[in-house]
Amino acid sequence: MNIGSKIRAIRNRKKITIAQMCDGTGLSKGFISNVENNNTSPSISTLQTIATFLGVPLPYLLLEKKQHMRIVKKAERTNSTYNNLKIEHLTSQGGLRMMLVEFPPGASMGEANAHEGLESHLVLEGKVLAEQGEDSFILEEGDTFSWNASVPHFVKNVGEEKAVVLISVYSDTERNDVF
Repeated sequence: MNIGSKIRAIRNRKKITIAQMCDGTGLSKGFISNVENNNTSPSISTLQTIATFLGVPLPYLLLEKKQHMRIVKKAERTNSTYNNLKIEHLTSQGGLRMMLVEFPPGASMGEANAHEGLESHLVLEGKVLAEQGEDSFILEEGDTFSWNASVPHFVKNVGEEKAVVLISVYSDTERNDVF
């Protein structure tokens, strides 16, 4: 982990000198320098003192780079199609993915399918039929539904206009074969 470099970057971004940090934390200049240069590993208690002084949550200092916030600008999103559906891949982080799916009138995701994970849906436009097992519901703009995706499920646009659904999928493993 590169905690020291992260501490230095936060300190510099906030325009805090090492002397000010020493005064605010009670730590010596040499110790702070060793921490920032990754020459020493501070205790959790010391990290908490530093985090509090810098105004950041302790867990933020412990995050690895790949765990930091991920940004996907609109122009950088990828698009795909599946069974006549337009899919805009919004973001993903670990096993969590979010996408916008456009269902033309009468279009569906195909046959009922099942896969690992959990899904949550928000109907942004139109009217869809959502089925899972013996459950079957017509949902409209503003309605939400979620399910355990390991049970076969099916979504179809039953309206006369396009339907747009925001879908979040979570699985313990990173999967890209849902859509």
